[in-house]
Amino acid sequence: MNLRHAKPVAFTLLALTLSACRSRDFPQYPPNYREYAYVTNGDSGTVTVLDVVNVRLDRELPVGRNPVAVTASPTRNEVYVVNSGAENAEGSISVINAENNTVAATIPVRRRPVSIDLNAEGTLAYVANSGSNSISVLDLKARREIAQIGAGEEPVAVRIAPDGKTLVVANRRANSVSIIDPAGHNVRQVFASCPGPSDILILPDSSKAFVACAAGHQIMVIALANPKVHPGEPDRLESFLDVGRAPVHLALKPDGGELFVSNSLSGSISEVVTSTDDVGGAYLMGDHPVRGLVSSDNSLLYVANFHSQFVTIYAIDEGKRLPVSQGGSIRVGDGPSALAFSSSGLLLFVVDTRSSDIAVVRTASRSLFTMLSTGRAPNAIAVKAFKLP
Repeated sequence: MNLRHAKPVAFTLLALTLSACRSRDFPQYPPNYREYAYVTNGDSGTVTVLDVVNVRLDRELPVGRNPVAVTASPTRNEVYVVNSGAENAEGSISVINAENNTVAATIPVRRRPVSIDLNAEGTLAYVANSGSNSISVLDLKARREIAQIGAGEEPVAVRIAPDGKTLVVANRRANSVSIIDPAGHNVRQVFASCPGPSDILILPDSSKAFVACAAGHQIMVIALANPKVHPGEPDRLESFLDVGRAPVHLALKPDGGELFVSNSLSGSISEVVTSTDDVGGAYLMGDHPVRGLVSSDNSLLYVANFHSQFVTIYAIDEGKRLPVSQGGSIRVGDGPSALAFSSSGLLLFVVDTRSSDIAVVRTASRSLFTMLSTGRAPNAIAVKAFKLP
């Protein structure tokens, strides 16, 4: 080859490669389209904002002390950050305006808030205050707390059913689950004997709740009072399902047919058929799996293994972990702990707590695209996409 032409040829090949990568992994968006990922940094008191469209850091935004959870509004261009605060002080919710990525308001709540969920309309938020044994009900438009509901000792997770008629609360220290009527703000039922409940999943038809008993090896299944599905029946304990040791997280297929349990001390995931409560089996995935996320086509489960630098992949239809040769083990940063897809599903964002960064993975090739820095001890992520007027 003529060396004088080698460099132009190399640049041409690089440009073609980047162009192909762009068309496959980065859709062409209209000028008014915006998409951001928000990562809470527990030790920095900040939120790292990632520009998803351009795959770059947008800013690091100061919020409250010890942010531990984040969620995006389903109806407004807003994001809500749970600031747990100091040990015996009240916490707060930071409201981020996603259109300009500034803190628009701060809503005081009770001691040590750790979890948040929103109703389908995006008008109300429910916040689990682990230090106050209560649930704060927030009017998001008025930016204020409108009610407090008593829960068990140390509530650490709260979920509102899709139909808005049931609130489920995991009380870690009480080893119990509270079922609450959100309209009347009263407790309908309490179910005991779930050691250290940590995560809650409610089916799309609001018929069942699954609760991970993280200090044991079981999943509690509760049939929820629902006149359309269970006419005339109250909330009732349906079963306990044996899974692996220390189940800490539940991931649901988008079609609702199966859920996957991250068994942190067994290094495995368990597969559960939601209609029959059958546990299909356990599969080794990695060192201390703590989070799972299912692709939108129901085909792949991505698993974050906290005591490692890897995300591993389980092929759902094949019933097996994908081998390394098929991209089934993706190297990321240290201590992957939270996962989120871009709206297109072409990118997977992995929050690495110990190395304080975000790994950006291309789902088409199951390969690492880039690493972006965060604040200290990142721990949760939410993605918000919208169009400007």
